[in-house]
Amino acid sequence: MGTVGLNFGSATSGQGFDVASTVTQIQASEQAIETPWKTQLTALQAQDSVLSTLGSDLSTLTTSLQALTDFSGVFSEKQGSSSNTDLLSLTSADITASAGSHTIVVNSLAQTSSEVSSAIADPNDTLSGSLTIQGHVFNVDSADADTTLASLASAINSAGIGVSANVIADSNGSRLALVSKTSGAAGQLSVSGSLSGAEAGTISLSSSQDGKDASLTVDGVAITSSSNAVTNAIPGVTFQLLGASTGTPIQVEITNDNTDIGTAMSKLVNAYNAVINDINGQEKNDSSGNAEPLFGNPTLALIQSKVTGVLFAGSASGAINNITQLGIGLNDDGTLTLNADSLNSALNSSFADVVGFFQNSGSFGQTMASSLNNLGTQAPNGAVFLAQQQNSAQESSLNTSIGNEDALLAAQKVQLTDELNTANQILQSIPAQLNQVDEMYSAITGFNERSQ
Repeated sequence: MGTVGLNFGSATSGQGFDVASTVTQIQASEQAIETPWKTQLTALQAQDSVLSTLGSDLSTLTTSLQALTDFSGVFSEKQGSSSNTDLLSLTSADITASAGSHTIVVNSLAQTSSEVSSAIADPNDTLSGSLTIQGHVFNVDSADADTTLASLASAINSAGIGVSANVIADSNGSRLALVSKTSGAAGQLSVSGSLSGAEAGTISLSSSQDGKDASLTVDGVAITSSSNAVTNAIPGVTFQLLGASTGTPIQVEITNDNTDIGTAMSKLVNAYNAVINDINGQEKNDSSGNAEPLFGNPTLALIQSKVTGVLFAGSASGAINNITQLGIGLNDDGTLTLNADSLNSALNSSFADVVGFFQNSGSFGQTMASSLNNLGTQAPNGAVFLAQQQNSAQESSLNTSIGNEDALLAAQKVQLTDELNTANQILQSIPAQLNQVDEMYSAITGFNERSQ
């Protein structure tokens, strides 16, 4: 412990001294040992904040790039339109669909087979007889149980023969309705037998609609569909037939989803700019003239080199050989801008080449993805992750040193306080002791110094 100059005042004053203040002064030089440690700790924590932001922005950049490099990403999305949505509605176009124009004529819609019984006045009338539906026999014997239209419908539904049965009631009475669960000709109902009611007499069943496949032509090719939801006419495209076109062609257009591609490209540019702005923000002094936390940091230099180095890397794809042909421009500060019109022009004229520019082996997109790999916070080799781990180790060591020093200072404080309290008590007692000495001297010599 270094020498500390302290002034306790006159030793004979009896006033003593401020013990707490004296302890603080004595320990001030010891506490100064922690100052560079705490300064370094603050600097590391400031770096952590910037690294965390940089890692998050690099992750966003990687994710935005994946939307363009993944085979099932935005380049695979398709849009569809129908020239007559009252007769034909586009339902979906998946990644297997190809852009193009198709001509469709809807001759007739698909129908689902159905049968209905004659009406009976009392829905609880007891039935008898036998029905064979799709080869399954339903014996209705009133001697065994009271069978009604409702219980017969329940038995048909429970049989699992691909037929839905319901009781329909209106002003004419109640009827048994049978509907095939399979649309088109393949679902044609086969119903035979007869029913009678105890009160209603003979109950007849008749076809209300035959099962029928839809008939249409697609690009001049005649096809049929058991359902009005057609999935096999145009690869990757599903459309719903709503009515016959009576010979008038319907135009169906399948196009690439330029809107979503433009949005994805905009996200890529914005994410790239966020990373560049993070880097640019560290290459200067703050408002107080102090260097930013990562000024001159090798991790920052590595990320900057990797991110900017790929802008004009990667092999060409047909007519597309650099990002400027996609409407992406480079600003003086290293950030990018996107011209939507130029991008749309490239997509409309060279769509396959644009896709290849991001997805082909060795392409710009694949090269950029490779460069971004191991730059962020991913363990165990991400550049930001490694920098954070290094900082964490240093911070742990500094915190340990500061904690140990604080513990020593706390113990020293207790000891100094006890010792100085004792010394203070001695100083405060000196006047009384001197007075006693004076009195003893007077008693022995008879000389009273105070009376002189």
